[in-house]
Amino acid sequence: MTGGSRRSGRERPYGTLLLICCTVSFACFFGSYLRIPVLPLYAASLGAGTVQVGIINACFLLMAGLLSIPFGILSDRLGRRSLIVAGLAVLSGSSFLLWFSTTTLQMMGIYLLFGAGLAAFAPTMMSYVADFTPATHLGRAYGWYTMAIYSAMTLGPAAGGFLGHALGLRNVFLVSGTAILLMVGVVILFLPVSITHPHETGERPKFSVLTRELLANRTYLASLLATTGSCFGFGVFITFFPLFARTQGIEAGGTGLVFAAQALANTLSRLPFGFLSDRIARRSRLVVFGLAGFNASLAGIALCRGLAPFMLVAAILGVGMGVAYTAIGAMITEAVPAGMRGLAMGGYNSCIYMGMMLSSAIMGWVIKGVGFAGGFLVAALVTALVTGKFFLLVRRCDHENLG
Repeated sequence: MTGGSRRSGRERPYGTLLLICCTVSFACFFGSYLRIPVLPLYAASLGAGTVQVGIINACFLLMAGLLSIPFGILSDRLGRRSLIVAGLAVLSGSSFLLWFSTTTLQMMGIYLLFGAGLAAFAPTMMSYVADFTPATHLGRAYGWYTMAIYSAMTLGPAAGGFLGHALGLRNVFLVSGTAILLMVGVVILFLPVSITHPHETGERPKFSVLTRELLANRTYLASLLATTGSCFGFGVFITFFPLFARTQGIEAGGTGLVFAAQALANTLSRLPFGFLSDRIARRSRLVVFGLAGFNASLAGIALCRGLAPFMLVAAILGVGMGVAYTAIGAMITEAVPAGMRGLAMGGYNSCIYMGMMLSSAIMGWVIKGVGFAGGFLVAALVTALVTGKFFLLVRRCDHENLG
């Protein structure tokens, strides 16, 4: 291939490609998360109640979870960059459409579109990073990449709140859409097409064949199990902690500090533990270590009283997520063939969204019966059982590989 954007990724240094991908992803998630504090207020100004706001967000989670796998398959067959560009374009368009929205029903439809855009972008970009990263650098690459994402997730809502006050709620959607749209040009100009092209290396396997291969891959299944279980626990934290904190006399400002402690610890832990995962023999040990801290923090939330203890356990929760998820991303990349990475990462992203959605749907009923503290203890028990099952699965894989 010749020509600027059609060059092989190997003609660009690995570090340059990683920097571009981190920049694009930061801008994408920053622009998307600008809307987090603004959308509920804007929806309320249009007459939406709490239930309607919840349904709007559920539309996004549902669509992202359902479409991550199909779009992952498309990225394997059509190439990564086309899906990345399409995802960015849809995400940008959804922000601009929010500026024009005047009813709650319109916002629900737009958030279905938002979920579709993120499903096209997120697993595809993760696969793209894996395509050009040397096997010896997977942990640190995902450390840098996910640190960029979580930095955007942390800064985006804060900036969105400030811009909403300064510019007005609706105008934040224009800023969001513009920030994401600019990245379309960056991708087209500076990112080469995918390094791995399954359709250029032979006949493309059927979806049923790919699915059977993944279902037989115990390392991959163990990674999905750990992802779903931990996201179930994380969904309890982000959905119900503000209500629990209020029963302890902690108002919105204090709750924001707790979430900030979690996000900051999550972000800062990714890079050092990414480097560490490249230097140890089995990344699964870091996953178990991270999930153990995550489980302990969920149980700790049930036992805490006061703002400072809540901030401490939230920071431990964030570190646990940073350690576990950086290692999981690298494990999946190592466990599946290059031509199946899009499908594999689609399944991974789908588990993230579905795990959080399930916890929101189920744990409300549990908490109604056993209270907030009891609900967090139940969530800790669920994630502990998942951690144990993950450990048994990867240990069995290790024994089979040694045999």
